[in-house]
Amino acid sequence: MSSLSLAVRDSSTMLRRNLLHARRYPSLTLNLLLTPVMLLLLFVYIFGDTMSAGIGGGDRSAYIAYLVPGILLMTIGSTTIGTAVSVATDMSEGIIARFRTMAIHRGSVLIGHVVGSVLQAVASVVVLGAVGVAIGFRSVDATALEWLAAFGLLVLFALALTWIAVGMGLISPNAEAASNTAMPLIFLPLISSTFVPVHSMPGWFQPVAQYQPFTPAIETLRGLLLGTEIGNNWWIALLWCLGLTVLGYRWSQAVFNRDPK
Repeated sequence: MSSLSLAVRDSSTMLRRNLLHARRYPSLTLNLLLTPVMLLLLFVYIFGDTMSAGIGGGDRSAYIAYLVPGILLMTIGSTTIGTAVSVATDMSEGIIARFRTMAIHRGSVLIGHVVGSVLQAVASVVVLGAVGVAIGFRSVDATALEWLAAFGLLVLFALALTWIAVGMGLISPNAEAASNTAMPLIFLPLISSTFVPVHSMPGWFQPVAQYQPFTPAIETLRGLLLGTEIGNNWWIALLWCLGLTVLGYRWSQAVFNRDPK
């Protein structure tokens, strides 16, 4: 069997293993998905009218349209925390040490985690999107090409954050530490343009919100789904996705290939 065939076969096996774990123990994924859903409902039904007036909208529906793209990306960040916990659990329970002694492709363990996590993130986005539609979100002006570009951005963003989460899981001594290490993946969307425009923030705080991965990705997704101005956000978001993917991949490979102590 060629090296490529071996890698594909073993990666498929590891993907199946991770999907079975997610199916048998869905509580972690559901708990992480619950945070964005609750924030969506809270901001729409408690603060919706006030926030809509603040961004120049006429009623709550304007704020729903503004909020949903940001919450979609926040859902990805929240879901990938489960990846860090899963990887840390595998490392601390010894299964990785056992895999190292077996005749399997070395990178298949991480690839299985990454692909499984991306699939779970996409499924979580679909669930959150369905909740958004149920409470009034509409994207009537987006073309099929714009919908395809929006989906591609979500997948790229999920891939980038997943590789970062894998690295966080590998350096964590246990699942609890991995959960704490990965908290920036939930915290960063809170200080981005998810809930309010960057220009409405205090001047000293605007660079913090602007120069981070979530804001350009959120503005690009809004532009694709709602027809708002994208500007240079699309290529900044793309650079963030590619940069984080390469960084996370190289970091994870370096830590995983390190000889165990």
